Amino acid sequence: MSKEASWKFTDDIVVESPQIVAARAHAIEVGASSVSPAIGSQLAVIAAATDARSIVEIGTGLGVSALWMLKGAPEATITSIDTEVEHQQVARAALLDAKVPANRIRLITGKAEDVLPRLNERSYDLVLVDADPASVIEYVEHGLRLARRGGTVLVPHALWKDKVADPAQRGDTVGDFRTLISELSASDAVLVALSPAGDGLLQITKILD
Repeated sequence: MSKEASWKFTDDIVVESPQIVAARAHAIEVGASSVSPAIGSQLAVIAAATDARSIVEIGTGLGVSALWMLKGAPEATITSIDTEVEHQQVARAALLDAKVPANRIRLITGKAEDVLPRLNERSYDLVLVDADPASVIEYVEHGLRLARRGGTVLVPHALWKDKVADPAQRGDTVGDFRTLISELSASDAVLVALSPAGDGLLQITKILD
């Protein structure tokens, strides 16, 4: 069996809630990217395993990732940052439809590079980085600052359209992901794992401040 067949199987076995199905459909309609079902289910498992209570999401999209994380951590409060206010309105409606209390949803419309410096460092259990890939290194640096010791930074699309693993592929985004993965893997301050499901999920758990 090919790896592609295995990856398709990991997506196909996932059962998504009606709210996630609807949010994914909205994302497809407007051309916004979303995490795959396999990656979404991993987000839920990690959120549950870490008993996450405080989550930061860089890149709201249409709410697919937030819905998955809050499925795993239903008591968590989520702070989600995006420049697209209309997308955030759709995401908020999806979260409310999924019975997430309004007081646990904090959507901030603005540029991440402007918002992130204002958030409290070492205060979050999970940080999801799923925004402008050209800024992924900067956003992960912010994420590690915001994460508490034992907290985890998650980076979907870390294999960037299957290009990161191909040495023949070039480009700034591919290079940034390779640099990020290699430098973090060599660091004693974090534990790193890279899942090949979907378009890749880089998992970075902070063990030293």
